[in-house]
Amino acid sequence: MTSTTPYELAGGEAALRSLVDRFYFYMDILPEAQGIRAMHADNLASAKDKLFKFFSGWLGGPDLFMQEFGHPMLRARHLPFRIGESERDQWMLCMNKALDEIAMDPRLRDNIRAALQNLATHMINQDT
Repeated sequence: MTSTTPYELAGGEAALRSLVDRFYFYMDILPEAQGIRAMHADNLASAKDKLFKFFSGWLGGPDLFMQEFGHPMLRARHLPFRIGESERDQWMLCMNKALDEIAMDPRLRDNIRAALQNLATHMINQDT
């Protein structure tokens, strides 16, 4: 019996790299996302690499992030940044636009979107 992972259903490495590229493209160009863009280095190469590696394992593909950096501990890794509802919404705005550009089953897209919304909400560490 073969099991198909969300990683495979989403299109594997190529699709995830495209998703991450489009996410950071939107973060760079959308005025509404400048709050979270300012939290990142000028050069986004490292952020892109880490997000791709995280998504790979998170969606059931190769666990690249864990192999290189250890357990993601996302909340702990994001504690140095002030993240409120506005930052969560900016992140999701960019991610939703990127997700809409990746060819995948709409149900899978909706499930990934909902899971990422929950994950982004979990990153909130400020009341404002």
